[in-house]
Amino acid sequence: MDTLFHAQTLMIIAAGAIATYLTRVGGYIFITRMKRIPPRAEAALNAVPAAVLTTLVAPAAITGGWDVSLTMAIALLAGLRLALLPMLAVGWIVVMILRTFLMG
Repeated sequence: MDTLFHAQTLMIIAAGAIATYLTRVGGYIFITRMKRIPPRAEAALNAVPAAVLTTLVAPAAITGGWDVSLTMAIALLAGLRLALLPMLAVGWIVVMILRTFLMG
């Protein structure tokens, strides 16, 4: 590794930044030009947060090991009763306890 940054890596980062910018701006322009949002489009937009969460959680649940899977199950149960930040705190505490005392 001769240099700190490789040209190919910088090109990939720049392309990702441009693609992200264009999709965000394009979506904003598209939505603002509509007189009303069709029900199917609104339903699709409402499904985006669940889809993003699934793509973040599913790989960790499958490949993360039993400590991660158990923590996610406990966090899910905590999430049924608690707000987001307390649920995250419960999950963090559980995984730290499992990794410190049972795996360590």
